[in-house]
Amino acid sequence: MSVFIDVHSRKIVGWAMGRRMQDKLVTEAFNQAYNREKSNEGVIVHTDQGSQYTGARFQDLLRRKKCKSSMSRKGNPYYNALMEAFYKTLKRELVNDAHFATIEQAQLEIFKYIETYYNPRRLHSALGYLSPVEFEKNSY
Repeated sequence: MSVFIDVHSRKIVGWAMGRRMQDKLVTEAFNQAYNREKSNEGVIVHTDQGSQYTGARFQDLLRRKKCKSSMSRKGNPYYNALMEAFYKTLKRELVNDAHFATIEQAQLEIFKYIETYYNPRRLHSALGYLSPVEFEKNSY
């Protein structure tokens, strides 16, 4: 799974799932985020140093979209704390107790979790106990 989070609102703005973590997967998730948010030039895209993010295809995509690449130091999860926290939350609230029969079922349930719960309804203490969508509405 590849996920992109808006650091300001904590909203999941793009995500994709597949059987393998490859550059195609991160490109799909990034394109979804970029198009969904109607991003402007200069967006900072922070990732870890996985090969799918450091590879030429993804880095070329960022350059074409005039985005700036930012990466965590190797082996240091603290620089990517928002992502790590989201994955921990997703596992705790959905995945750990689920028994998905197929990858399609997992994708559907994760889609529902992100789009009908996490973004519009899940409260975040860092956002003054608002959901990402509510916080975003109040911010602009």
